[in-house]
Amino acid sequence: MAQYLAIEETLDELHKTLPSVYEATVVSRSGMHIAGDSPKGVHLETFVAMSAILLGAAETATSELKDKLQYVAVELSRSRMVLTSAGNRALLVLTASDEMSTEELAENAAKFADIVAGQI
Repeated sequence: MAQYLAIEETLDELHKTLPSVYEATVVSRSGMHIAGDSPKGVHLETFVAMSAILLGAAETATSELKDKLQYVAVELSRSRMVLTSAGNRALLVLTASDEMSTEELAENAAKFADIVAGQI
């Protein structure tokens, strides 16, 4: 069973460690919100469902390559978003300012996703 308080504490630590991160959201593989925040003004259910679909589609599309998908990056005009697996049951979605490189954001996302995976 998920340890929701521990996940929220992990996300709080993420925000303290990475001030360029706007939002950090933990989403189930089925597209349900588990913990964290979503971008202001978005419909939460749509955001988390589409995030799960986006990562799932990338995993499916690359499954024949015999390699492991590290993350999906979405480059926006004023920000960026990284989606990465947080174990078999969840994913971590981070949105951040464009001051942080995609590589740095993805590296930190992977580190925190590993922590979240142990809490799900």
